[in-house]
Amino acid sequence: MTSKDPSVDSSPVAIVTGAIRGIGLAVARELASSGVRCVLTYYDWLDDLDAMHQAMKETGQDYMAVPVDLTKAHEAKKVVQAALEGMGGVHVLVNNIERGGWPIVHGPYTEEQWNLEFKTTITAKWYLFQEVLPVMKSQGTGSVVNISSISALAGRSGPAAPVFNDCYSFSNRAVGLLTETWARQGAPEIRVNEIMLGFVETRHGPKTRGWGLLSASQRAAICGHTLLGRIATPEEVAKVVRFVALEASFMTGALVRVDGGYILGGDRTEPMPEGVVRPDEPVFGGSRPPG
Repeated sequence: MTSKDPSVDSSPVAIVTGAIRGIGLAVARELASSGVRCVLTYYDWLDDLDAMHQAMKETGQDYMAVPVDLTKAHEAKKVVQAALEGMGGVHVLVNNIERGGWPIVHGPYTEEQWNLEFKTTITAKWYLFQEVLPVMKSQGTGSVVNISSISALAGRSGPAAPVFNDCYSFSNRAVGLLTETWARQGAPEIRVNEIMLGFVETRHGPKTRGWGLLSASQRAAICGHTLLGRIATPEEVAKVVRFVALEASFMTGALVRVDGGYILGGDRTEPMPEGVVRPDEPVFGGSRPPG
């Protein structure tokens, strides 16, 4: 998929994981529109592979697609090596990979499911960061964006209870610690930030296999608990990723929550009441000073 000589192309290179569909693909397209050459990783959802290639070709930007199992350390090394050999560098890492089991789909986890969840959501991100850290340090510049979920805060509570499994919530809370640790390791050359997502189409929302198993009232409760009253699109998320990855030059170790106000909840603030104390009355039972 690459046609240019990487040795003479100075445009930045981004590794975008989980990019065969949904948010990952939207992020890759958004970055490509900003002149970034992307290395897309994929593992499953192979029915979407042709559509991914078509979507990236439409951007007119150079890209690569690498099939890998990022739960294996040598596969993470393979991705970074492919980017270096095919594109000439790695300037951005968008750590979008996760498993994301729903209680309503998977029920209680078996030991195997628990281990796979943690390894996909946390260990795979760690493998990739260990590989890009020396590359970005030697380049003197780099940006890492860790994608996490509001499951880290909500857990199995409220309208999100049927959606966020225990290990998924636990793993996403751990992403925050990785972000802060990596920001210290990477500074000053590398910025590392976290984007915490709420309900998005293809991620926790419509077009995911668990969404259709929720009742109409359960789906309505999720939107009702979100201040903006709706679910985000992958394209909305991609715009935030582009800003954090490419433009937020003084931001590192930060958390940006993109959840439409879900964590704040659906409660609205009432207008300020008129009050009962007249302006000329003493405040809190005291006497007013003269003048």
